[in-house]
Amino acid sequence: MQDLFSSAVPLLAILVAVAAGLILSWLIRKLVLRLNRRVTALRDTSRIARVPLRLTLCLVAVRIALIATTNDSPWRQTADHALLLALIASIGWLAVAVLLIVEALMLAHYSVDMADNRRARRLRTQTIMARRIGVALIVVLALGSALLTFPAVRALGAGLLASAGVISIVAGLAAQTSLVNVFAGLQLAFTDAIRVDDVVVVQKEWGRIEEITLTYVVVHIWDDRRLILPSTFFTTTPFENWTRRQSAVMGTVEFDLDWRAPIEDMRDELRAVLDSTELWDKRVGILQVTDATGGYVRVRILVSAADSGSLFDLRCLIRESLVTCLQTEHPEALPHTRWERVPPPAQSVPAGEDQALPGSAARRVARRPADPHESQLFTGSVEAVERSKAFTGPGEAVFEERDRNLAREKDGSGD
Repeated sequence: MQDLFSSAVPLLAILVAVAAGLILSWLIRKLVLRLNRRVTALRDTSRIARVPLRLTLCLVAVRIALIATTNDSPWRQTADHALLLALIASIGWLAVAVLLIVEALMLAHYSVDMADNRRARRLRTQTIMARRIGVALIVVLALGSALLTFPAVRALGAGLLASAGVISIVAGLAAQTSLVNVFAGLQLAFTDAIRVDDVVVVQKEWGRIEEITLTYVVVHIWDDRRLILPSTFFTTTPFENWTRRQSAVMGTVEFDLDWRAPIEDMRDELRAVLDSTELWDKRVGILQVTDATGGYVRVRILVSAADSGSLFDLRCLIRESLVTCLQTEHPEALPHTRWERVPPPAQSVPAGEDQALPGSAARRVARRPADPHESQLFTGSVEAVERSKAFTGPGEAVFEERDRNLAREKDGSGD
């Protein structure tokens, strides 16, 4: 009877301890919600810590109950060691849940659903990075504390400390690339180079920063692809950040038009389009002729918008409106390709046939000068004329001799 009573007492103490732990966790949650009833987001986020809080309080109560109702027997030491390991794990779980609650409250307080959300995005990025670092530290500390509960591991600790210098050097060399990415991730989070929801252009791709971890960054590209880059990319490679200081940006719309383009009418149409849309932030809206070469007139429109998404839609709207206006009201302003028909070069005509040609065609017939001096090859002075005889004289003598021979042959044939 006494043995049965001695075994029932610990079981009863364990049940009482579990009940006390559940009641205490319920009271703590109600007290926290009552003290922070103005924070509406806390009621939903506090559910994350409900289970680890109950488990931690119950394990603490059970350990106290066992110590108070049992002797220092081997089975109790084994049970107490198991309860200690479970308690370390539950405390680590509870600490992680608390970090998640703090992160959720911070993110709910600093909303990014506004036009100029630079400060909110910076705090959001730093909060997420701090939570991840905290979770990593809690996991490492929990594992280390659990291992130190074993006597063999505790004895091994002295030897590990003695060789810590060598191990650290080997680990540093082995994990050099990973450590570089980790430090680059910390640098990105706390130097404000990029933030979550920043608009960036990376490797000729336009997108938003979706996630920043300790080792890589996820960029959400405009067509719903994800570009995953190591953290070192953003610390060693130039990139465009469109929302570094503010979200407002400017953009251009360009047209290559004919020289007859109605510039003033296009300005009137631009003002009408800008006044009729909410995409324009009323900062910049001008039309200029930036080039007039190569047969075209280049018209550039410079406009501004509150953010990059609105700017893209505004540029498309302006382009469509002006193209429609030029097509319907000013078709002569559309780009034209001009060509000119050139007459063929003049051809030589045999002697006697140039009289049959029209007047303009006859004038275009190339004729050889009768006088060699008319060719202006050796003209300009008396010496030049005398010098030209050395080239033209023998040639004329040869032709004259040939003409005399032809005449004699003709007379002989006529006889």
